[in-house]
Amino acid sequence: MRIITLGLVMAAALTAAACQKGDGGAGQVDGARIAAADANAEWLSYGKGYSEQRFSPLDEVNTGNVGQLGLAWFAEFDTDRGQEATPLVADGVLYTTTAWSKVYAFDAKTGEQLWSFDPKVEGSKGFHACCDVVNRGVALWKGRVYVGVLDGRLIALDAKTGRQVWSVQTTDTSRPYTITGAPRVIKDKVLIGNGGGEYGVRGYITAYDAATGKQLWRFYTVPNPTGQPDGAASDKVMAEKANATWSEGEWKKTGGGGTAWDSIAYDPQLDLVYFGIGNGNPWNHKIRSGGKGDNLFLSSILALKPDTGDYVWHYQTTPGESWDYTATQHIILADLSIGGQPRKVLMQAPKNGFFYVIDRATGQLISAKNYTNITWATGVDPKTGRPIETPQARYQGEANLQIPGPLGAHNWQPMAFNPKTGLVYIPTNVTPFAYTDDTGFSYKPGAWNVGVDFLTNALPTDAATLKALTAMIKGQIVAWDPVQQKAVWTVDHPYFWNAGVLTTAGGLVFQGAAEGQFSAYDAAKGTKLWTYKTGNGIIAAPMTYELDGEQYVAVMVGVGGGGQISAPASMPQRPRLPGRLLVFKLGGKAQAPAFPEPARPEIDLAMIQPSSGDTKNGFAVFHQHCQVCHGPNASGAWLPDLKASPMLMTADNWKGVVIDGASASRGMASFAKYLSPKDAEDVRAYVIQEARNAVALAQPAAPEATQGAKAPTPKS
Repeated sequence: MRIITLGLVMAAALTAAACQKGDGGAGQVDGARIAAADANAEWLSYGKGYSEQRFSPLDEVNTGNVGQLGLAWFAEFDTDRGQEATPLVADGVLYTTTAWSKVYAFDAKTGEQLWSFDPKVEGSKGFHACCDVVNRGVALWKGRVYVGVLDGRLIALDAKTGRQVWSVQTTDTSRPYTITGAPRVIKDKVLIGNGGGEYGVRGYITAYDAATGKQLWRFYTVPNPTGQPDGAASDKVMAEKANATWSEGEWKKTGGGGTAWDSIAYDPQLDLVYFGIGNGNPWNHKIRSGGKGDNLFLSSILALKPDTGDYVWHYQTTPGESWDYTATQHIILADLSIGGQPRKVLMQAPKNGFFYVIDRATGQLISAKNYTNITWATGVDPKTGRPIETPQARYQGEANLQIPGPLGAHNWQPMAFNPKTGLVYIPTNVTPFAYTDDTGFSYKPGAWNVGVDFLTNALPTDAATLKALTAMIKGQIVAWDPVQQKAVWTVDHPYFWNAGVLTTAGGLVFQGAAEGQFSAYDAAKGTKLWTYKTGNGIIAAPMTYELDGEQYVAVMVGVGGGGQISAPASMPQRPRLPGRLLVFKLGGKAQAPAFPEPARPEIDLAMIQPSSGDTKNGFAVFHQHCQVCHGPNASGAWLPDLKASPMLMTADNWKGVVIDGASASRGMASFAKYLSPKDAEDVRAYVIQEARNAVALAQPAAPEATQGAKAPTPKS
């Protein structure tokens, strides 16, 4: 058999430690217990154990009886934005987070809420969250729960009561940093990165003492723009390897990017911790670094020593990154038999579309093949490890339509590895994007600074072309053989932005979908075996646990995130709905009520104060500044639908929000730093035009209906 279970010997040695439940307190989790979770039924860290395989040996629920799954219990939350957390379960308590970095603890058997914690993030911070005000979960360690907060804080809570024990500010609050990822704890150190790469920040990873919150080390992922050392763990490798790979360019103003906003894995035997590093800022390599240099450590996997943060090795998936092709995607550790030899490997399917198998001790590339169709490269050179780029990949002048786009062939949604089937299950996106130089680029502090002209990605105005474009976009689960580097089976989804996955020894793969369903598939064949209609889309990865001999499967429900915000025309048109936690078991009889129909926003277009704005300029300004949150052509309906917003009614209302910041507390910051009042009114004129066009498209047989008609609203 070619698959060797990771850490088999170690797991056996740690079985006794895993069975110990601490001193009777809540959340008594340590390193031995997390390491053992890779091979047992516990789910104690974001990806289950340190290897992040998201495979459970539980098999009470299996291909033969999964159709008997029913709802055991559920909880509904007070946040209606995207829900991305993977719950953890320790000693009978389930811990999870919701949007706005709120933390909850439940009795894992009954669903009784034990406590909740609200870090009270200011609504204005939502402006700095490129991809929604989400949170992916907590870490557990020795009676405490650790959460990274959207505004850059790292907070330790008492696992029994939810009381705050300590809080540290991990970021410079004058810069647009955020935290959405789950912390990990290794050897009494809480590890956390940050986000903000689209806006203009300098990425880094930090380790804090789990008991006190004291900073222990920091590793910067891009050089110091001043050229000076930082007094950080990264200083030596920056001088020896990274500094020379950066040339003159806008990165010295923006910070360069390279944020470590998600993936972390740890090998206790090698004592190495692995981080995925994000995109450059600006995205455009020509603007960022004069088109020169590999720009280490952008789009790289970094291996560090957890005690000191010292550099061990790196592998750069996309040298000279220019497309927002992050390598922050899920990292999995496994032991595989390759060419008849056992290999300790690291596996990743980053945004760029290649599946990498890497020796995790040395960083040597073992193999890399594209797991979906891509247009920017034809392969990876096995000798150099570098992608073989197509001639048009580095967009110069004319628009270049490429697959994948910035949302990636695989985004943050976790994949999973099943050692029984030998397959990795990848939530895959097919998302084209037209890359064009932003020839008028100038750094705008605190705003998006990507160096790409978003105007090129405005939606076509005729229905036939729009239909043809959206037909190209879809989602998939790809069951990938990492040894043979080929797909074994693929399931297509009608929408591209779906959920992370879970796989089990019961021969199952679980995944939620954008259209509002949670399904189980045969892990060997891809056949759909069971579906539960959730009434709201799912993007979070499920998990499973066992209590009193019963297996439970849990998933957070609530669509959102970057795909929903940035490409709403390719997603189901539904209003925001409250997030839920759904927990299933065989024979479950609970009933979750249908979501209430939200009030539909409506405005009378005949009553809108006419605008003297220039719609042509408004079109350009909207796509430069507004489309990333409100969708191309004002197509977004999940964040406030501008075409049906009361702020559209008068020039004063519009200016009050866009220029004066009247809605800053709800995440809509003032754009006075970037737009003149005339620009703002031009955008209003353009949105009014789109609102009238939408009515005309909805009622093609009655063009006169634009008089006194009401703007269309999303249908659930």
